[in-house]
Amino acid sequence: MSLYSAGVEYGIHCLLFLVGNCGDTREASVRELAELQGVPQDYLAKIFTKLAKAKLVVATEGVRGGFKLARPSDEISVLDIVNAIDGQKLIFDCRDIRGRCALFEGSAPAWALTGPCSVHAVMMTAQKRMEDALAQQTILDLARRVGRKAPAEFGAQVDNWINDRREKKSSAQASDDQTIPVTEISG
Repeated sequence: MSLYSAGVEYGIHCLLFLVGNCGDTREASVRELAELQGVPQDYLAKIFTKLAKAKLVVATEGVRGGFKLARPSDEISVLDIVNAIDGQKLIFDCRDIRGRCALFEGSAPAWALTGPCSVHAVMMTAQKRMEDALAQQTILDLARRVGRKAPAEFGAQVDNWINDRREKKSSAQASDDQTIPVTEISG
């Protein structure tokens, strides 16, 4: 079982498509991002609601509207995204069993209960290290990593793919706007 939801993965990948490896940004609709990545649009819409509430993305208006990053990509950490989508999650929930040993016969000695639970302390250290690692990586860092892997033309291909869909949507909207509804006139 994973600690973070699929929504975290979807959200991070979506934000990667909103930023190029040079830090330039683009905007895209939830529908475009869902189609581009083959993920459920309804689920992605809920993720973007959370990202917007956390002020990581902002909605843009109009027929070509969608979402764009709310602040520079080098100021959005992976931890920001994780917390926006899944909230702060503990990797360990101490159940304080250290005093329940059968040898204590219902009355744990002071040495067993004094100070923090050693197991809990180790897990909290791990939690802190994991969060520190996620906080140190920005969405720009990830985009650059992807950019080093992907062919040079990939960013332009993404832009073209999104623009093609936006043009089709604009054309369809313009066509709908030019259609004059026929109504009956009663006299």
